Amino acid sequence: MTERKSDPERDDSERAFFGRRKGHKLRQHQAELVDHLLPRLALDIASEAPANAGEIFVPATDEVRLEIGFGGGEHLAAEALCFPATGFIGCEPYVNGMAKILAQIEAGNIGNIRLFAGDAAELLAWLPQASLSRIDLIHPDPWPKRRHWKRRFVQDRTIAAMARVLKAGGEFRFVCDIDDYCAWTLSHLSRSPDFQWLAERADDFRQPWAGYTMTRYGRKAAREGRKAAYLRFRRV
Repeated sequence: MTERKSDPERDDSERAFFGRRKGHKLRQHQAELVDHLLPRLALDIASEAPANAGEIFVPATDEVRLEIGFGGGEHLAAEALCFPATGFIGCEPYVNGMAKILAQIEAGNIGNIRLFAGDAAELLAWLPQASLSRIDLIHPDPWPKRRHWKRRFVQDRTIAAMARVLKAGGEFRFVCDIDDYCAWTLSHLSRSPDFQWLAERADDFRQPWAGYTMTRYGRKAAREGRKAAYLRFRRV
């Protein structure tokens, strides 16, 4: 795969929503997983998309969910184990994140995860229309500097892209401990005719939904006194 460079000054239509692809050096077994297990699980978006996203999995599934930027993979692995009949796609550009989820897939013998090591916007463009039941975006990079706001994943065009691939009644779920990005997300989703915010009471977004698996980043944020918002939006 050709590495895609991110540049804050690029036009928004050309911009990837991530920065560096590599972090610390992989341990030997991690590198082996990236070399040998990842190719068996990786989606090739240069190929023709299936008519039904469930066909990505063997056996085919009736329900498919996507997690964008899964980080260490704790949430993605836990969800895949809890819902073995559901297919999960994990999108993560960082090699270290890929190595972590691959280790969990191997250790748990998880067979219902497929992976994409690239830009989620490109993956959304490839997926069939009305093919996903849910999209999760958990503790994304907030890009706090104003000049970098266009690199935030939540944009009008990505909201439209998510609306295209979500089934009616499907959900976009967003978790963030940065107040400005939460307000940004609410503002952008509220002006979309395709989504309805599901909160009816304050605790509906102050508390995680039932069965939520806290990530390492989420636990760190809580230790440091940052409160997360848990936002759910239904595709209408």
